[in-house]
Amino acid sequence: MVAAVVNGFGGPERVELAEVPVPRPAAGQVRVRVAAAGLNPVDAGVRSGIFGGAGERLGLGWDVAGEIDESGPGVTGWSRGDRVVGLHYGTVKPLGTHAEYVVLDAGAVAAAPAGVDVPAAAALPLAGLTAARAVDQLGLTPGSSVLVTGAAGVVGGLAVQLAARAGLVVTALAGPDDEELVRSLGAAAFVPRGGTPAGPVDGVLDAAVLGGEALALVRDGGVYVGLIPNHAPAAERGIRIEEQEVAADGELLARLVALVEEGALTLRVAEVFPLAEAVKAHERLATPGVRGRIILTA
Repeated sequence: MVAAVVNGFGGPERVELAEVPVPRPAAGQVRVRVAAAGLNPVDAGVRSGIFGGAGERLGLGWDVAGEIDESGPGVTGWSRGDRVVGLHYGTVKPLGTHAEYVVLDAGAVAAAPAGVDVPAAAALPLAGLTAARAVDQLGLTPGSSVLVTGAAGVVGGLAVQLAARAGLVVTALAGPDDEELVRSLGAAAFVPRGGTPAGPVDGVLDAAVLGGEALALVRDGGVYVGLIPNHAPAAERGIRIEEQEVAADGELLARLVALVEEGALTLRVAEVFPLAEAVKAHERLATPGVRGRIILTA
């Protein structure tokens, strides 16, 4: 099969299309014939060497939408041909979802959302799980105020929707041209990038990775949730510091799929590229102002 990999670190030009053996599922795993896969900022990080793995062939891609092609021993509840979405966790791995086939743990997949096209479905797993886990880590009660930074991004936009659904009063921080977008996602208030809310908030979900700048906007005794492990600012003023690290979770993913099917969660696709144009897709990812997930189709 064909897979997008890197054999050395650098820019988009380091992405290669390689002929590799089709993987086989082991016990408790399923093989998915990939229809579409998301291209995420973490893939650019892998490509540039942020996560290590020098001297190894590294696969790219975390999100997948497709259909089950084969199941390993002990897998129940899934059949060949079932349409699924899933998360292939891991920064340093020989193969990812940017391939024609991928093997996942059976517990990492959920039935694909009905009524949603395949590219949009592929935009859900990583961003949705990240946003959902981060909103949960806020631990705030309905009526509490939360500031979501990077609210027009893929993760930030989903976090705005999930936080509003949880009854939180959301202030969205995003670019000056994004007010209409973030309000349509459920934000009650808007702050342009570089601005500050009317007063301290109970919590911050820092999708833009502003760190101390975002922490300064939290009330004493509030909560800060960061999305990159080991990058949160030091605690101060009794603020609880949380760091979210995404994990493959088919049950949570299934709940997010249900919200998509209800129309309660909007998925955004910026552009779709065939796998053969993976380098162009990485170049597009590097351009400013992308609103929505870039998708590769196999």
